Amino acid sequence: MPNHASRRTLLTVAAVAAVTAAGAASAAVGPARNPGGPAPDDPRPGDRAPRRSPAPRIRPRETMARMSLAELVGQLFVSRAYGHAATGPDPEDAALNQQKFGVRTPAELVARYHLGGIVYFGWAHNTRSPRQIAELSAGLQRAAADSGAGIPLLLSVDQEHGAVARVGSPATLLPGAMALGALALGTGGSTAEARRAARIAGAELAAMGIRHNYAPVADVNVDPANPVIGVRSFGSDPHAVAALVSAQIRGYQGAGVAATAKHFPGHGDTGTDSHVGLPLMTHTRAQWEELDEPPFRAAVEAGVDVVMTAHIVFPALDPSGDPATLSRPIVTGILRERLGFRGVVVTDALDMAGVRQKYGDDRVPVLALKAGCDQLLNPPDLGLAVRSVLAAVESGELTRARIEESVLRILELKARRGVFDAAARDGEAFRATDAVDAAVGIPAHLAAAGEIADRTTTLLANPVKLLPLDPADRPLLLVTGTDPVSPTGTTGPPTAVLARELSALGCRATALPPARAVAAAPGNAAVLVCTYNVPEGESPQRDLVTELLATGVPVVLVAIRNPYDPARLPACAAELATYTWTDVELRAAARVVTGTVRPAGRLPVPVPGRYPLGHGLAYG
Repeated sequence: MPNHASRRTLLTVAAVAAVTAAGAASAAVGPARNPGGPAPDDPRPGDRAPRRSPAPRIRPRETMARMSLAELVGQLFVSRAYGHAATGPDPEDAALNQQKFGVRTPAELVARYHLGGIVYFGWAHNTRSPRQIAELSAGLQRAAADSGAGIPLLLSVDQEHGAVARVGSPATLLPGAMALGALALGTGGSTAEARRAARIAGAELAAMGIRHNYAPVADVNVDPANPVIGVRSFGSDPHAVAALVSAQIRGYQGAGVAATAKHFPGHGDTGTDSHVGLPLMTHTRAQWEELDEPPFRAAVEAGVDVVMTAHIVFPALDPSGDPATLSRPIVTGILRERLGFRGVVVTDALDMAGVRQKYGDDRVPVLALKAGCDQLLNPPDLGLAVRSVLAAVESGELTRARIEESVLRILELKARRGVFDAAARDGEAFRATDAVDAAVGIPAHLAAAGEIADRTTTLLANPVKLLPLDPADRPLLLVTGTDPVSPTGTTGPPTAVLARELSALGCRATALPPARAVAAAPGNAAVLVCTYNVPEGESPQRDLVTELLATGVPVVLVAIRNPYDPARLPACAAELATYTWTDVELRAAARVVTGTVRPAGRLPVPVPGRYPLGHGLAYG
């Protein structure tokens, strides 16, 4: 990369800074695809209506006419890159880049393959802190400006919130999908808070230079044993899920961040995780139309920018045995033609086992494009994938026109979400970190996250009226149970967070590991036990609850992920569902336990044998 700063570099630096500054204020947002656009939101923190940005100064067709085939093909790919900085990664990350891609730095990777996008991961060491992410984004955009066609990158991340989040504290962490589903049922079906949460999340991502989020999940979770979706879904009712999907799309895109409805045609009733195997969906066509289709139809009608495909086999929709990602009847026939989607179709990650079982890594990218996909996400061997697509064009299996069709959609998406807009305002210069400080983890956003979380906790059982505990009595409490690692690695552990918040509210709470909890239980007013995805049958978690109940001390069950846990455990003196084990949800649960706030959530899924859809108790 040249040492001097070209005019194009300076334009891109200004572009990135202006984009991030715009995101900090939830402003400078391109119009959504639906002509009328969403109505202005009420002026609460993180939920203000954006100003319209000037029309983008780009003509995609003219831009494509100047691009080489290699530059066009590069726009189709969204790859990982190792390291926290564009040009100065740690030696270990430089070695990984060299091993996987033949380059040392993320900037060199962008230049070598003319990439259309980079996806950020914690395990790739991209997400140390919001300020570092913003600086990485700016550095990657400089690399894109100085290479190939000079087209800015669409930087993306999996920031669903809840069980899947890559960017952690001090960024604002919000309740996940199923928690928002519980809130919506508790407020008579209102989706306003789901939209508000997405607006806050979008504003913070934009401030870090991220303009594409792989959320919301549009899958309808109807299988309690689903190993990969679960609480990532808003619930089991397709129409409730559809309404929440639409709300979050408008929230994200109102903040200038492309939303992604996933995983088409629906991953909510599968017993296999597509990361490790190829799931089989057994729904009939009629069941698909009733259960799985409504949220995706609603997403298209809401003007969603992107739809992500699922690596699942769905014989009722395509009997070929091909995964949906590689299925032309599903991607083109149903998504494009039946639902009328005209935006960008992105594959789920191509390094997942579900898409690699039937075809080799050289064929998968070509077949995905032939099916109708536009963006090829994180292939396991980027060089092989790029060469395979180029060879398919050279052989006539794919045409340049087919490549341009997808690149046109990608360029239009970049323009619509402000990636090009700010480049025209070459007089503006903002530091990326200033934008982060103005928008990410600010007190107004953190307060809003707490307010939203307060209305998600669901009181499932309270037969002896144990709850609420009165903190004025200074009750002695023991907190124990499972302590899963936070999705971002920046919060928790859950039992300690819950104990600290209970103590802050006036209780005398101590967190202990399960091995010490049973002996320490006597003398406490109650024991709160956190459970996490309790399996059917015997398990250490079941043993712990049984032994705690035998002490005679009242036990409060706190299901910190899937709300199905109570059906697999003995009945307790009180039972709660939080749907997420991040700090914001656990602090809200403590407030419910002490009566500081009243339980308001309602189950967005049934708990077989225990509780129906919509169940939830109140105090008094």
